Amino acid sequence: MSDDVDAGMTVSDMAADAAVLAPSLGAAGETTAGGPAGRRAALRGLPTWARAAVFGAAGVVVLAALWELYKFVGPQDGVSLGDNRVLPRTTDLAMPHVWEMLAELGQPLSSATNAPVLWVAVLRACTASAVIALVGWVTGVVVGMLLALAMLRVRIVESAVLPLVILSQTVPLIALAPLVSNWGNRIRVGPWEWQEWTSVAVIAAYLAFFPVAVGALRGLQSPDVIHRELMRSYGAGWWQTLLRLRLPASVPYLLPALRLAGANAVVGTVVGEVSTGLPGGVGRMIIEFANFASSAPARPWAPLLGAVLLGLLTAGLVALIGTGLHRFRRTEVAG
Repeated sequence: MSDDVDAGMTVSDMAADAAVLAPSLGAAGETTAGGPAGRRAALRGLPTWARAAVFGAAGVVVLAALWELYKFVGPQDGVSLGDNRVLPRTTDLAMPHVWEMLAELGQPLSSATNAPVLWVAVLRACTASAVIALVGWVTGVVVGMLLALAMLRVRIVESAVLPLVILSQTVPLIALAPLVSNWGNRIRVGPWEWQEWTSVAVIAAYLAFFPVAVGALRGLQSPDVIHRELMRSYGAGWWQTLLRLRLPASVPYLLPALRLAGANAVVGTVVGEVSTGLPGGVGRMIIEFANFASSAPARPWAPLLGAVLLGLLTAGLVALIGTGLHRFRRTEVAG
């Protein structure tokens, strides 16, 4: 009898000790204060945007470490297969150190007395390019959604238009940009005249509409037959079915398409600025700073970092849109 009581007390003591120690132990018995389990628990306790920021910063650090690692171990002449170089050179002219690029951002833009600091000039250029990219992105989203709705509504439109939408992306952008600028400069509607930045916005929209059209069409067609039949049994028309069933079901497909469209809009803006010579943006700054490649090899990387910043801003914008649609985001499907 006493043995049973002692055994029971021992089990109770063990359970109490386990309850006390459980909050401070990880899955493998490591303390949560500094072990991997603790770090994972701390990350899980952060808001979604904070976790995204942490992982994004970690990705930047890893990328910088890989850059320095390759510069340290890679050959100075790079790696070539035949006449094609598959990995870049590691000289200071081709690959400056990360800290040199960061230090260059703090240097004045020129030797003039009131010349702004380089990072300020890059931010100004990013602002100009961001406005154009946003106009192109919004235009591309509207055009893509209209095309998706037209292809959904009329089957023959899908058969006729979808192949053309896909083929449109095979046209080289560097060849299309001068044509858009040349044709646009001939357009006049009353007092309104075509502006140079409008050509760049059209080029950005040209790249942005494609993923939206394809992703939205796939999402709008995603509801099962049983769900469509249920809406029909309720007497819902095509527009009611679109608003209450198809559009909510398309959100997991549409958000990745919007992210890709945002990135395409930034690429189209930069390439359009380079092709048309539009001043004030990141693309023009890339051309201008290319002349400093030999004297200041770290400087041409500054506008490239600005273009990366634009891409991150577009991703953040789509993330903000996604927070308002969180109840429809059970899963996200890559388009």
